[in-house]
Amino acid sequence: MRKLLDIIIAKPMHAAVAGLALAVLATMTFSVIPETQQGLVLRYGQIQRVINPYQPNQGFGATGAGLTARIPFLEQVQLIDKRVQRVQLENQPVLSTDQLRMQVDAYARYRIVDVRRMYESIRSEQRLQTQLQNLLASSLRNELGRRTFAALLSPERGQVMDGIRTDLAREARRYGVEVIDVRINRADLPEGSSRDSVFARMRTAREQEARSIEAEGQKQAQIIRAEADASAARIYAASFGKDPQFYAFYRAMQSYEQTFTGEDAGQTTFVLPPGEGYLSQFNQPQR
Repeated sequence: MRKLLDIIIAKPMHAAVAGLALAVLATMTFSVIPETQQGLVLRYGQIQRVINPYQPNQGFGATGAGLTARIPFLEQVQLIDKRVQRVQLENQPVLSTDQLRMQVDAYARYRIVDVRRMYESIRSEQRLQTQLQNLLASSLRNELGRRTFAALLSPERGQVMDGIRTDLAREARRYGVEVIDVRINRADLPEGSSRDSVFARMRTAREQEARSIEAEGQKQAQIIRAEADASAARIYAASFGKDPQFYAFYRAMQSYEQTFTGEDAGQTTFVLPPGEGYLSQFNQPQR
């Protein structure tokens, strides 16, 4: 130790250069991989190993992050985020199925779950962000192009977002990405369009749809009533056909009730001989 100190004192410039070289060598040999990052150890652009890869339900502190060594000059470490990230679209033009041009703001949340596939397919997170933006825009146009503008103002909005997420997730798997969620922040008509005329068209379409549904309901109700009346007539005919005299008596009693006690009976007085004509049932033997 004493000899080393003497050398440093005797040749301070050489000692400084040697210390700097050792520091540079140490920085090129050792790297720190944070808990929130995945480390790709690359040699001539080829993946040698992955440090701290994403694992679902992995506890903090048990991921393999920390200090790692590599071969200096030959190997490099590229850090890839393993946290949930977000890609944003603003003022995306979309044409709905009712020919309305909308301005849509949307975003998607995602995570890189297969860092090897991500690197081999697209190399960097910046390029991945750009590609996911393009995929999200394409999914928006495909899904909203099959919907009306009114669909985004109704409970159908949830189905729209599920469809976009499914389509985006299918494409994103090629890049080792898991799509967690997709949301539409805003879907509006451009400022220069006549919104009153658009809403008037929507109102007219809904009124026509309501009238069509009402007409179909009335048609079905008439069919049901007709079938019920026919069924009732068959049942009456089958029942009263077994005893025609009872049927005649029953119908006469219904007529008497309506004539003498109904709402339209009034104070009219009938003078008729009993047991004849309309009052023939009053002269029948006791039933």
